[in-house]
Amino acid sequence: MTDITAKDQTLDPENWDQMRQLGHQMIDDLFDYWQSIRDQKIWKPIPGEVKDFLDQPIPEKGQDPEQVYRDFKQYVFPYNKGNVHPRFFAWIQGTGTPMGVLADLLASGMNPNTTIGEHSAMYVDRQVVNWCKELMNFPLEASGILVSGGSMANITALTVARNSFKEEKIRTKGLKAASAQLVLYCSVETHSCIQKAAEIIGLGTDAVRKIGVNERYEMNGDELESCIQEDLEAGLFPFAVVGTSGTVNTGAIDPMEELLAISRKYGLWFHVDGAYGALAKLDSKYSDRLKAIEEADSLAFDLHKWLYVPYEVGCTLIRDAKKHREAFAITPNYLLQESRGLSGGLDSVNNYGFELSRGFKALKIWMSLKEHGRMKYAEMIAQNNRQAEYLGSLVENSPELELTAPVSMSITCFRMVKPDLSESQLRDLNREILLRLQEEGIASPSSTILQGKYTLRVANVNQRTRMEDMDLLVREVLRIGREIGE
Repeated sequence: MTDITAKDQTLDPENWDQMRQLGHQMIDDLFDYWQSIRDQKIWKPIPGEVKDFLDQPIPEKGQDPEQVYRDFKQYVFPYNKGNVHPRFFAWIQGTGTPMGVLADLLASGMNPNTTIGEHSAMYVDRQVVNWCKELMNFPLEASGILVSGGSMANITALTVARNSFKEEKIRTKGLKAASAQLVLYCSVETHSCIQKAAEIIGLGTDAVRKIGVNERYEMNGDELESCIQEDLEAGLFPFAVVGTSGTVNTGAIDPMEELLAISRKYGLWFHVDGAYGALAKLDSKYSDRLKAIEEADSLAFDLHKWLYVPYEVGCTLIRDAKKHREAFAITPNYLLQESRGLSGGLDSVNNYGFELSRGFKALKIWMSLKEHGRMKYAEMIAQNNRQAEYLGSLVENSPELELTAPVSMSITCFRMVKPDLSESQLRDLNREILLRLQEEGIASPSSTILQGKYTLRVANVNQRTRMEDMDLLVREVLRIGREIGE
């Protein structure tokens, strides 16, 4: 029998004041970290004893909270990835902001499931989606959903595109009932998540046509149209074109107006993968080249990149709200909506995506946009782009360096060159430069291979970067490269 006299247990602290003091210490430590980040090494290798500590089995009994935090400070905090540092340029990863971090703390403290019900988080979520439409100049009657990032944003959009294709009724009957194979088109430079999305939604890799690019790594429109015509003649169903507004490799922007025109000509869904570059629309230098985004059937973009909010949050916008809802909506008995009470309120977000459990990710965007405003973000994005151009000019003015791709938006690709070295030796040289930059805690570019050339790739979506960081980076690349050659 259950002992009804036993004391009920809880996970709340026994000593609230002690936990409050610990929380204050955590906040203070974070602010100290951010304030001094420029003077710290960007990255350091993880010692073996730390990895061993982080490979221990689950504790049977709990530890004192202060000891748990001491373990964090000793074994976790010092070995951060470094993307809060002003010289983090690897992949395309944002830095976050103090307000964004505090917003995540508040969101976790409220702990709502922001999918269903009559509560404030639902209205903040809706407002943030509407603000995303405003940022992209999408029609206000369009639909949208916040997701974890670009990969989920892209697969959400392509699911809507697939399910709403002609009169095939794919959602109910499945792809096997389609009267022909559906085919999707993107460039060879398109992010790998597009191929993954095609595989997950049942098209298969063979249904993804990867179109060639020009010398600026932009999709070839003539080749795209020829491929569509060939597939039509073969009895296949072209259904979607994916244009990229800033490839992750070089920042290349596909010819948006041309892709939009081709999509309209053949009645195809025009989707824009803007995970990285859509927000460059706020930079006047790129606004015209990205204007076709406003006419896209769907758009995917990240907010943890060029809105600098902490991980993770992205957005999918769908022009036709009815098609968006019809692609996902379902109402089981346990999710009945009422006209009032907790089960009242806005339409369930679950009707616009796969997830039924969603954190309050909108709050950090809401608070950040209120703190800084659209204009400040436009200035920050333009600043990153000008910094990339400045780095490009430093490379062009150094006889020991060369650009390996045109500078586009905030990505600069370059390498060190020596006339007496073979291509294989240049690869080894630049790989060693990259590794020493990281291991010495100086800066963190990443790498890629362009036209067979091993390349240092600087992708700058960093709100802490200054022009002087570009000067330092070039100096250190030259220093390390010269040392290797001695």
